Amino acid sequence: MCDQVLPATPVQKNKRGKVIRSKQKILVIKLYKRKKADKPDILYKQLVKELMTETGIGRNSIEKMISEYNANKTISSPIMKKIRPKIIEVIDDFYKNAIRQKVHSFWHNRDPPTLDKIVNSVSEDDSLPTLKRTTMYNLLKDLNFVYTKWKRNSVLSEREDLVVWRRNYLRSIKAYREEGRTLYYLGETRCNDCSQNTCVDNSIKSNTNAFRKKITTGASNPTSKSKYFIIIVHIGSREGFVKGGLTCFESKTNSNDYDSEINGENFLKWFNNILPFLNDNAVIIMDNAPYHSVRTEQIPVSSWKKANIMKWLQEKNIHVDNSYVKAELLDLVQKHKLAFDKYVVDEIAKAANKIVLRLPPHHSELNPIEEAWSMVKGYVKDKNNTLKCSDMKQLLIEGVESVTAENWRHFENHTIKEETKFWEIDNIIDDFVDDEYTSTFKIESSSDSDDDM
Repeated sequence: MCDQVLPATPVQKNKRGKVIRSKQKILVIKLYKRKKADKPDILYKQLVKELMTETGIGRNSIEKMISEYNANKTISSPIMKKIRPKIIEVIDDFYKNAIRQKVHSFWHNRDPPTLDKIVNSVSEDDSLPTLKRTTMYNLLKDLNFVYTKWKRNSVLSEREDLVVWRRNYLRSIKAYREEGRTLYYLGETRCNDCSQNTCVDNSIKSNTNAFRKKITTGASNPTSKSKYFIIIVHIGSREGFVKGGLTCFESKTNSNDYDSEINGENFLKWFNNILPFLNDNAVIIMDNAPYHSVRTEQIPVSSWKKANIMKWLQEKNIHVDNSYVKAELLDLVQKHKLAFDKYVVDEIAKAANKIVLRLPPHHSELNPIEEAWSMVKGYVKDKNNTLKCSDMKQLLIEGVESVTAENWRHFENHTIKEETKFWEIDNIIDDFVDDEYTSTFKIESSSDSDDDM
């Protein structure tokens, strides 16, 4: 059953562009005055740094507040402007997956996809909303597609690092299945007042088909009428949802992402509680959300001070001295960081005789829990008449219980088919590129021979 509401999140960094309200400004000034009184000799930079840490507000904003207060002995109220999210920020995973499938379908037909081809294909598809060319360009870039020069056009292919990530994932999960290890799929979603025109269909065949039937599994954007929504976290396998694994809690904001509602601390609390319910030697599959990927320690980056980088290396028994410049230190970090770049979740799972396997970015079709969410949301939509939060929580519990082990096996079998498609598409692209390279090479060689005659 649903656990109690998770604890409040600690201070988080104020998002860039977010309006700083009067209450926040007053808090900053009160902290500023108190620190000045307690530590008269504190350096200005240190004072600002402490205020940044305690409030989550950026340096420039804090310095402007202090300057305004010192000049006027008061602070001004913010100009409340409605911040409209960019369209690319509100596009859900179903649309993104449908776009990726469009690109892959061109490759399947050995027709190199271009931006214009994708825009035209989407505009001709009544099941997909049409985007402007510039927006589509940015969306494809967000999906890790790159533009490669081919003849007179720029064709779309996926970034090499994403392809490597996906191939490693596919190879790993195939091996784990062959070993007979239990595969647990973890995921989060949210449910608002369910007044949207969405439904569920257990005969779902693909993400495009799901979109066409107005099925949703991912997070839909809360409307202005939605004063709250409930975030749910769960985990399941071919045997169904894990008993005792459901956690749900009310959102405190009308945010469009989980990051502002779930943090590493909350997730780790749930993760530790669920581990005893999982089989030994199991594989836990999750995406790379920030709260899934809290590191055991920070790894030095270029923004670190030279002295701090040197200290980190020395703590790892890596020899450095004052003769090393910053570039050399960072080069050493790159060579040795693999041994220390670890995630807290991975280490906790390892201690419990389990391992974590991460999905490549924007590949929700490889996680069968997405289809399970579709069933749960469909159940809530059909049964929810009161729109009360307490009733929604009970319906979510019932919706989860309605998803059977047979449903889960169907979902995972569909996922395996998606995995096979990805194996094929990567090889098709490689073969096509090799064929074109060979053809071009032969033409150039032939021209060189003609010139020699």
